[in-house]
Amino acid sequence: MAQRRIPAVFVRGGTSRALLFHARDLPPDRAAWDPIFLRALGSPDPNGRQLDGMGGGISSLSKVAVIGPPSRPDADVDYTFGQASIERALVDYKGNCGNISSAVGPFAVDEGLVPAPREGEATVRIHNTNTRKIIHSRFRVEGGSAAVEGDFALPGVAGTGSRITLEFEDPGGAATGRLLPTGKTVETLDIPGLGRIEASLVDATNPMVFVRARDVGLSGQENPGLMDARTDLMVNLEQIRAEAAVRMGLAPDRRTASESVLAVPKVAVVAPPAPYIDLKGEPVPEEAFDILSRVVSMGKTHRAYALTSAMCLAVAARVPGTLVHEAARPGAPDVRLGHPSGVQAVGAEVELANGSPRAAKVVVYRTARRLMEGAVLVPGSLFTA
Repeated sequence: MAQRRIPAVFVRGGTSRALLFHARDLPPDRAAWDPIFLRALGSPDPNGRQLDGMGGGISSLSKVAVIGPPSRPDADVDYTFGQASIERALVDYKGNCGNISSAVGPFAVDEGLVPAPREGEATVRIHNTNTRKIIHSRFRVEGGSAAVEGDFALPGVAGTGSRITLEFEDPGGAATGRLLPTGKTVETLDIPGLGRIEASLVDATNPMVFVRARDVGLSGQENPGLMDARTDLMVNLEQIRAEAAVRMGLAPDRRTASESVLAVPKVAVVAPPAPYIDLKGEPVPEEAFDILSRVVSMGKTHRAYALTSAMCLAVAARVPGTLVHEAARPGAPDVRLGHPSGVQAVGAEVELANGSPRAAKVVVYRTARRLMEGAVLVPGSLFTA
């Protein structure tokens, strides 16, 4: 059977890449999406390479997004994010991706989905259907298209680009309905082989579980390769993540969390500032940032830091009593995160509402670039008559 062509755009958004589709070009039955996305990306691949697709063999390069008309009056477009597993036939829609969010506004302008000035600044109001939250994307337009060239440097991405400002409105409770899903700033988890360990479970833009680096035998200065090579460490972190998923109401049990709920929560280790060497081999002095952290996404340590994870960390740093607040240097206007690729600043506004913390807004800066446009080919057998 001949292959089918589906219009698509291949983009880099922040430190991730994804295939972007118009909702109109996909089957109306959402159940038919997953086989298309998996074959387009090359999953499942037991060799972990996604050689037979557009994926890149790591979680940050195995993503899709679907853009369509808005379903809310306060939005210009709807945006649905999918995180495709590499080894399994699974697409997880339970969370959003901040990096790919940065590519949605420029896509909407370039595709003519929203009006924009021929020159100047455009604002696109994005409704992320995964979290039911609104994102305001602001970026420069040149000649009627989203600008690409600029002087903004993003750690983890070579060169510079045109800055995109993303404002995530009211990001708390994106997946669970509560900023602190259990009502506590610190929980004690019982982890087989590790024992009792303290963790902060926080849900802002995406749910996260934070643990002290020292409690799992780390300093927080490690590079991703060293962490991934420690099988015992990765097993322990996955068990922590799975238990957190149960506590947060995202999975009924640990087994389900490890088999089917892969993208959220993500697990991160945190530590106070300390000097380290980034992936370019350059020293990062401790005065350059406010907190040291490493995050694990889909079973692998992120080479930069998943953007929604960085936003959740910044919010958690503003909530007294969390392990993130405990580790972070106090008083900084933005939370400067030291991660494997360098330093990333995130602005977070947290206020008290009826005595409980409420995340009002998170602001981050990214770059994005359209890499290829046309059609992705998938086997025709995926489509029913």
